[in-house]
Amino acid sequence: MTRDEIISKVSEKLRLIRTEAGYTQDKMAEIIGISKKTLVQIEKGRANANWSTVVAICALFRETETVRFLFGNEPLEVLETIAFEDIDYRKQKTMGGKIWWKGVEKKNGLLLQQNIISQHFRIIDEDHFRIFSSFDEVASKERLIEMAKEKGKGRNE
Repeated sequence: MTRDEIISKVSEKLRLIRTEAGYTQDKMAEIIGISKKTLVQIEKGRANANWSTVVAICALFRETETVRFLFGNEPLEVLETIAFEDIDYRKQKTMGGKIWWKGVEKKNGLLLQQNIISQHFRIIDEDHFRIFSSFDEVASKERLIEMAKEKGKGRNE
């Protein structure tokens, strides 16, 4: 998934997100920080939201079924993966991937998973902390090998 694909998907579903949340166009525009005119243009398919607006929508309405459906229950993780582009930017506690995730490979207590909706990859440790995310499968597998080796060295020292 690319930034442009995310923008397109969220823009296409904005009306549905708004109605699911129960807001008028006026209130929704105020909440996400755009004019009502811009909101109407997006909802009618005449324009796409910009990246900042998409981030605001996904963050503020991440609990809606529509946003969860678009991103496999992890909208902020998908956005962070795109924004940080394959950088190990922080460890964050996850639920371990019981829903929305399939295991791809396991090495030295680290698990590479793929989201069944967004198709992005992540590496989590045995305590379910996310330590890497990417849309690139090859890069994710390489990073898993590197991290597993590093972890193995730490145990032997």
